[in-house]
Amino acid sequence: MQKVIGTMSISLDGIGSGHNQTEERPFGDAPNDLLHQWMFETPDENRAEIDAIVDAGAFVMGRNMFGPIRGEWRGDWTGWWGPNPPYHAPVFVLTHHPRETIEMEGGTTFHFVTDGIESALEQARDAAGTHNVHIAGGVSTINQYVGAGLIDELMLQISPTIVGGGLRLFDGVGPVDLELLSTRGASVVTHVRYRVRRPGES
Repeated sequence: MQKVIGTMSISLDGIGSGHNQTEERPFGDAPNDLLHQWMFETPDENRAEIDAIVDAGAFVMGRNMFGPIRGEWRGDWTGWWGPNPPYHAPVFVLTHHPRETIEMEGGTTFHFVTDGIESALEQARDAAGTHNVHIAGGVSTINQYVGAGLIDELMLQISPTIVGGGLRLFDGVGPVDLELLSTRGASVVTHVRYRVRRPGES
């Protein structure tokens, strides 16, 4: 059965990204080296979780996760990841500014969706077939999907650090009923997976 899964690396105080994003600082003021060192410094220890993050039939992401550009698109910007992004599947980018589809190496294709989160998810579901859809971030995008009741599960990678300020998971979302599915501790991260229970579910 196809699921919609939100994936996010956060600090102990729930911060997934900072303010003041630039091309040189994809996560703004947040310490990217601490929030994501589990992925880049200890990848072998966390191989199963890394594989699970990119093992989806399609992805949805917010514009700020795709890049720091505001307003109209700049034609030479194709994302943070170079010519061969790690997704290798269709990626639906939420934006207010139309842009032509971008085909990258390795099977990643970026589609730009201007008519809201429900439309992006519907297109991602169709593209994914029987595979899961991952809401890949950033924080505000996952918060929108959780708030709209459109997330089935959350895969969180929790770094043992306190950031203190920035974009916080669940801010403004309201009550969320979570059922713990799994947890695994590693040297610089704790992997936690939850089912998001909808009203009336047990």
